[in-house]
Amino acid sequence: MKIRHTADIVRYRTMTNTELSDSFTIRDLFSRGFISSVYSDIDRGIIGSAVPDSSELLLETSDAIRSDFFAERREIGVINIGGSGQIKVDEKLFPLDKLDSLYIGRGSKYVAFGSTDPNQPAKFYFISYPAHKSYPTTLIEKKYVPRKEMGEQSTSNKRVIFQSIHPDRVATCQLLMGFTILDTGSVWNTFPPHTHLRRSEFYLYFDLAEDSRIFHFMGEQNFIKTLVLNNQDVALSPSWSMHCGAGTSAYSFIWAMGGENQDFDDMDFIESQDLA
Repeated sequence: MKIRHTADIVRYRTMTNTELSDSFTIRDLFSRGFISSVYSDIDRGIIGSAVPDSSELLLETSDAIRSDFFAERREIGVINIGGSGQIKVDEKLFPLDKLDSLYIGRGSKYVAFGSTDPNQPAKFYFISYPAHKSYPTTLIEKKYVPRKEMGEQSTSNKRVIFQSIHPDRVATCQLLMGFTILDTGSVWNTFPPHTHLRRSEFYLYFDLAEDSRIFHFMGEQNFIKTLVLNNQDVALSPSWSMHCGAGTSAYSFIWAMGGENQDFDDMDFIESQDLA
């Protein structure tokens, strides 16, 4: 497990593009046959992936979290962005097709990832936060998650939000997690931009053409900087940073949040005329 220290709001203002990328992005997270993870000092979140092929992959603890097993004091949210697969949690097996989600509760001792077809492996993306209580491990299939349609074609931000791991469906300590799919012809993932000082957020951009790019805007409303991201890159968004993004073609992204509350709509919008 790698450890990532991110810049604070003061250092952010003087960073070069390279320094900005090194601090606030995770690249090359998905590696076939391996589990990869990054421990962030932003709310002690862990961002990780598992891409099993012919053998299952066991999620093991790390010296970074000093625990007997990974979920001893943590909860985990998982979304599959690849082929069909399964996750074994203790003695129970959960099948996950593309964009199905699994919430894994604190205290789960055995977590292992597998692919149904090694030629079309699953790609499990997971987020983990510290947890104060144990809640049941719960499978959330995409087909049962309500669609929340947002935006307009005229403003290039028509999209559908799927709130997979959400208090309406799953009990968690602090984790909120889901994904957004943009319509063809739409490029903005949210506009106007917003902040939520009470939560941090991590974004995984996926299903983006290899020759396309995401421009992820971050920082203060009067001191905006840009991360240029590829397919399956992650943007780390601390609570003080505004965020919005645009792509050179349609894409999808997974958002995951943790912090003070679990109110998805608790956000402070920034009007266009206030941006600089």
